[in-house]
Amino acid sequence: MSTQSDDAPREIARRGIMLIVSSPSGAGKTTLTRNLLEQEENVSLSISVTTRSRRPSEIEDVHYHFISKRQFENMRDSDDLLEFAEVHGNYYGTPREPVEAALSAGRDVLFDIDWQGTQQLYRKMRDDVVSVFVLPPTAEELKHRLERRAEDTPEVIARRLRNAAEEIPHWTEYDYVLVNRDLDKSFARLRSILTAERLKRVKMPDLERFVGGLLGDLKKLTP
Repeated sequence: MSTQSDDAPREIARRGIMLIVSSPSGAGKTTLTRNLLEQEENVSLSISVTTRSRRPSEIEDVHYHFISKRQFENMRDSDDLLEFAEVHGNYYGTPREPVEAALSAGRDVLFDIDWQGTQQLYRKMRDDVVSVFVLPPTAEELKHRLERRAEDTPEVIARRLRNAAEEIPHWTEYDYVLVNRDLDKSFARLRSILTAERLKRVKMPDLERFVGGLLGDLKKLTP
């Protein structure tokens, strides 16, 4: 069995990316992020901690890390959470340690959070964050998509539309914006964003050493 020599080219190490995808409900974010997780091997979903009870359909450490309120408060007070929020009396947050470990290992971490969580991540780790806001093509189409899901009552749909009117103005705070007219095209653009960000020089801490070695080798080859 052959082995790689010490002189063989090696992949240039890079730091992972924190990829945030936000949108109003019904704009297509869930489908886009699910497809990304299925088709990109080096992307993993950030799993939040929460103090709410586990639902029968949920799996511990897959959908959430379910913890007590005391544990959550300890993590918050120790700065072990990158972002957190209270929703309907329950707390949600992103643990810092697994995200840091993934980024250091060159893995990209996907965040499905709103604009408020995005602002918190900006404050904590802006250099690592790439943010994408997904917009619906029209207000009517957004309403139709919510109705076609057949998951919510008319009252809930109306509330989601009101929430969308509050969320959409924050699109200017994001690095990229996708108008999701066509799911396949929007997904291709999302993957292009990820590819371009992976190739940025500042994301490759070993690149300077690589270039130095390349120049040194060129000098040896120059008569």
